[in-house]
Amino acid sequence: MAQQREKFATQVNSQTLGAVRDLAAKEGRQLQALVDEALLDLLEKRKNSSARHHVMSAYQGSHAKYAPLYEKLAK
Repeated sequence: MAQQREKFATQVNSQTLGAVRDLAAKEGRQLQALVDEALLDLLEKRKNSSARHHVMSAYQGSHAKYAPLYEKLAK
């Protein structure tokens, strides 16, 4: 079954749009397929952007022991 599509209008930098059009042509794909892919990638990236609780707890716990090392690495 085909997915329902919805039209929308937006504006984008002309150089970016040109590069995406070139990429679509190079890959033999439609521009809308690349836009769909980019939007899905953005949503997935943002959904997974926060660190898991146990990872942050371990990181914060390590600060007491390794704070001087972290400061040196940051420089």
